[in-house]
Amino acid sequence: EPKSPLMSIFSINDVINLMNKKNNIRNVSVIAHVDHGKSTLTDSLVAAAGIISLDNAGNQRIMDTRDDEQERCITIKSTGISLYFHLEPELLQKDTSIVKNISDGNEYLINLIDSPGHVDFSSEVTAALRITDGALVIVDCIEEVCVQTETVLRQSLSERIIPVLSINKLDRCFIELSLGGEEAYKGFLRIIEDVNIFISIYHDKSIGELELNPLVNNVCFSAGLHGWAFILSEITSLYGSKINDNEKFKKKLWGENYYDNIKKKWHKKNPNGKYIRGFVKYCFDPLKVLITKIIEEKYAEVNILCEKFNVEEQFQKFRLKAKGKSLMKKLLQYLLPAHKSLLIMLIKHLPSPAISQAYRTEIIYEGPMDDKYSKSMRTCDPKGPLMMYISKMIPNSDKSRFIAFGRVFSGTITSGLKVRIMGSNYIKGSKKDLFLKSVQRIVLCMGRKLESTDYIPCGNTGALIGLDQFIIKTATITDQVNENAYPIKAMKFSVHPVVRRAVNVENPSDLPKLLEGLRKLSRSDPMVQCIREESGEYIIAGAGELHLEICIKDLKDDFLPGVSLVFSDPVVPYKETINSESNHICLAKSTNKHNRIYAKSLPIEELLLKDLDMDTIDVKNSTELSNFLVSKHKWDKNTTKNIWGFGPEPSFANMLLIGTKSIQYLDEIKDSCVSAFQDVTKEGILAHENMRGVIFTIVDLELHADSIHRGGGQIIPACKRVYTASFLYSSPRIMEPIFSVFISVPLKHLGAIYSVVSNRRGKVYEEVTKPGNPVCEIKVKLPVAESFGFSNELRSSTSGQAFSQCIFDHWALLKSDPMKDNSQANQIILSIRKRKGLKAELPNPNDFEDRL
Repeated sequence: EPKSPLMSIFSINDVINLMNKKNNIRNVSVIAHVDHGKSTLTDSLVAAAGIISLDNAGNQRIMDTRDDEQERCITIKSTGISLYFHLEPELLQKDTSIVKNISDGNEYLINLIDSPGHVDFSSEVTAALRITDGALVIVDCIEEVCVQTETVLRQSLSERIIPVLSINKLDRCFIELSLGGEEAYKGFLRIIEDVNIFISIYHDKSIGELELNPLVNNVCFSAGLHGWAFILSEITSLYGSKINDNEKFKKKLWGENYYDNIKKKWHKKNPNGKYIRGFVKYCFDPLKVLITKIIEEKYAEVNILCEKFNVEEQFQKFRLKAKGKSLMKKLLQYLLPAHKSLLIMLIKHLPSPAISQAYRTEIIYEGPMDDKYSKSMRTCDPKGPLMMYISKMIPNSDKSRFIAFGRVFSGTITSGLKVRIMGSNYIKGSKKDLFLKSVQRIVLCMGRKLESTDYIPCGNTGALIGLDQFIIKTATITDQVNENAYPIKAMKFSVHPVVRRAVNVENPSDLPKLLEGLRKLSRSDPMVQCIREESGEYIIAGAGELHLEICIKDLKDDFLPGVSLVFSDPVVPYKETINSESNHICLAKSTNKHNRIYAKSLPIEELLLKDLDMDTIDVKNSTELSNFLVSKHKWDKNTTKNIWGFGPEPSFANMLLIGTKSIQYLDEIKDSCVSAFQDVTKEGILAHENMRGVIFTIVDLELHADSIHRGGGQIIPACKRVYTASFLYSSPRIMEPIFSVFISVPLKHLGAIYSVVSNRRGKVYEEVTKPGNPVCEIKVKLPVAESFGFSNELRSSTSGQAFSQCIFDHWALLKSDPMKDNSQANQIILSIRKRKGLKAELPNPNDFEDRL
């Protein structure tokens, strides 16, 4: 068989040589809703690069490297691969593009990252997006734009990543649903319009205009399982010899253009539907004939079409070897190879690092925009100072060590180089989370294999070996001498770890192993948190049930094989808050009776809390914070200057204010007051859960003149007592986390869903049915405490037809009073206290307050 012009069998040296041509690199992540066909479509590109055979493409899912990924047929970890392609220049000159790429030769290097679609793993998607410049968004042509499509699209646009769209699973239109052409066209149009609306809402003006349109060739239609795809310019070249003006013909293939078969004329309108739409006549119908007739094994019409497209010889050859679906796959792979259209789209419409870093640097670099580091990142200069971001840690084959996977934004990293590692908790100017170390080896990730290299210049992705003891989850790496470099910003995740389980060992002598295992687990996943509670419990926190299940499986099988572990039932974190201002000013005296502290507490309004959660403002920047509070939340300008701190770190959910000015020695005790505030908000008062939405105001102070009598040992316990008393006098309440659940279910099972949801204190707040789509989408607010086993119960009550996804939505106030015996909140508090080994009586404010 003749090789297609794109097929390229490459050696690792080809890739290393290409790494230096920054205009010919594309870093792409593949993002979509769960089960829309990311890994399957990626196979076509990997096959075209000659790594797997074309026959297996679509079934092998080479990017799903773990065994449980192959078993469950879902992607869990994002995987990177570097592919080398040789592309004929005439394929790229046909159309204009938003992105003004310059090419340097005809060889291209595509660093592709296949990411998971399940919402529990969206932290993996965030990690993938940070180190890429473009995104291939895939949408199932029948399920259309789903929840997770919107979430990942929003994430990618906030990172200033340019999307191109592939409408996938086209074979379902013909084989499963046998849709009419007009119906299918309207579905495709809806998808493109939905995505464009989304882009126009969220996209950053600094990128320039963004619009997806099949006529520009940044939308492609594909069937990943059978390995074929087309963009409109590919269809025009199929009809090549039969048409005079390719450009003019291409414009007729999309939009309101109708063909009159009798008079052989084009029309703009279609009165009473007697003409046929250009897209349907030239793209949809021929495919429909090819697919349905080959499967029915009626070859007469197929032969006519094959003659028209000049592939008749090929078709006869294929007929000797295969029939039915495999014959159809062979023919369509030959006629419209998926990788060709995808490559034209990726190379033409996605930016090279040289272009994208010019507008991405300002949102990912923490330092000023005029220092040498940001200038070098903007121009993607391989000779500039080194700046590399490590976005995730990947365990090696025997799970004993980790390699640090990331992207070089400026400079070149070489093996043996002495580097400065700034971890995720590093603050410029401090020594915290800062290490100086040399890189042992550098590797390129090729799906399952690692290939060694001596250096990686900027604009490329790769992995470092030998730094795993120093990096927990993410880090910024620069040359050892660059002491004035700022780190690259940490990633914002769209999900929160709200589902927790406690873990322990059966045999106490295995405890050191458990600690080591938990340390490895927290490295291996960008999102999971391993926490040691005061009571000595070890807690694993994940984004949802599935995420936690995978983490526990990893811990058992990979990091702690042979150690018997005990897991508790899932535990839900609550938050403590207050409902009103404290009814009087509380007083506490220090143990030596020489200092008095007066304080009160009041709740933060909900809108301000939301803004603080969203990270819309830089809280550390006092002028920005002050302007924001004054203009948006109508605070008094003087009050904003009196904010002493937010807590518990690293969140901003509570505030400490100082309500008094002219007091001697005030600055000396500031640290003590703030540290007491951090402790109280972290280990709450009712059940040692975090506080949320509380402002503590210190109203007045009486301090001893002698500094030895007002040290931290005197002030901190007094502050804690006075905060506690004022909290208990402000009608305390607790808040529970709420999931937003998206359920897609066939209409006939709707009733069952409502009963399951209402049994679990859930509320349905939206129900969407799309025309011509048998599946209905329901949106539900469901308390996290009620969500365990929810998806299993859904499936059993709808005979396996409902599919649900949970995303953390907000914290909701429980109305009942936790201080009142046998109320719902009271029972929750008592059960948490019992679990944490605290005494059963609730704290009494009189024990904390001193009398004058």
